[in-house]
Amino acid sequence: MNTPSPRVAIIGAGLSGLYAAWQLEQHGIHDYRVFEAQHVMGGRIASAVPSLAETGAQHRLDLGPTWFWPEHQREMAQLMQTLGLECFAQHVTGDSLLERATDKSPLRTAGIRDSLTAMRVAGGMETLIERLRRDIPADKILTGQVVRHLERLPDRIALSAEDDSGQRMSCEVEQVLLALPPRQALQHIQFTPALPSALAAQWQQTATWMAPHAKYLAVYERPFWREAGLSGAARSARGPMVEIHDASPLEGPGALFGFVGVPAGHRRQITQDVLRQHCRAQLGRLFGPQAASPQSDVLKDWATAPFTASPADIDSMTSFQEVPRPGASDGPWRQCLTGIASEWSPQFPGHVAGAIDAARYGVEQILAAR
Repeated sequence: MNTPSPRVAIIGAGLSGLYAAWQLEQHGIHDYRVFEAQHVMGGRIASAVPSLAETGAQHRLDLGPTWFWPEHQREMAQLMQTLGLECFAQHVTGDSLLERATDKSPLRTAGIRDSLTAMRVAGGMETLIERLRRDIPADKILTGQVVRHLERLPDRIALSAEDDSGQRMSCEVEQVLLALPPRQALQHIQFTPALPSALAAQWQQTATWMAPHAKYLAVYERPFWREAGLSGAARSARGPMVEIHDASPLEGPGALFGFVGVPAGHRRQITQDVLRQHCRAQLGRLFGPQAASPQSDVLKDWATAPFTASPADIDSMTSFQEVPRPGASDGPWRQCLTGIASEWSPQFPGHVAGAIDAARYGVEQILAAR
């Protein structure tokens, strides 16, 4: 099946892909399409929507990225203002807890204040995704379409994608923006001719942000730990969570989330129910018996997300250390293919602000080629 050929193809409808589409709309460029492999948008921005037993009220809580730092990430802060999104500071008031790898009780220490203020979005980061989508025509985004092949033609790029049933669609475009992690691009897309070997090797060596990690979230009627003078922050050498924070929304219930320190390969050997049980027990050790019995809890294992984690990401908790080049400096793929996912950001790789930074650069290349 052939689809009308736009000028620009954006592969991925996570934050970088949607922000790139939003920018194109702002510049009056409408001949583009966004191809998203999954049936939902947002990429690594995801939420849980637990209901409180007593009231039935629902609150969306982040399972992916949570914070941005406006003093440092000014473009991100400006976008929040432009879109009219309400933001609030991460709760850090109170003491922190330190759990050592012994049977001793957790150590209570004075809370550490960072020099930069971590900010959250009211309603969760998905609110940002929803707000960007509002300004993007629905027919510009094709979900459930996995791009499988990009072929460089003399003056265009032939794109081929397929849906869940294996039905193929194709089009020809002038520019491609890769709004998916470098390793994912190499894993799912065949490039004809092949990308330059040095560039492909660099992309393959770039670890995917969030891919090997898991986040646990527990929800309570209220943030009771604050009443005891605790911030909700904790560090642990005992686990299974190594770092815990207050995840409570601006108003409503209390919530705690933690980064699971068990490597992805080891997590495969136990069920999620068992791991959640251990996480609840850890919260009980740290914050008291009440914390061991949340009203609801959820575990998001990003290593099981097929369009986030690649095989090379699973067995390593190492973050990428070098920002890869976003495109070829010579050859047939020069100036027509640009990586815009967060990993390609020279300023904030691995942050939501990095997705904004990299997408802006990619759109600048589109504008320069007009």
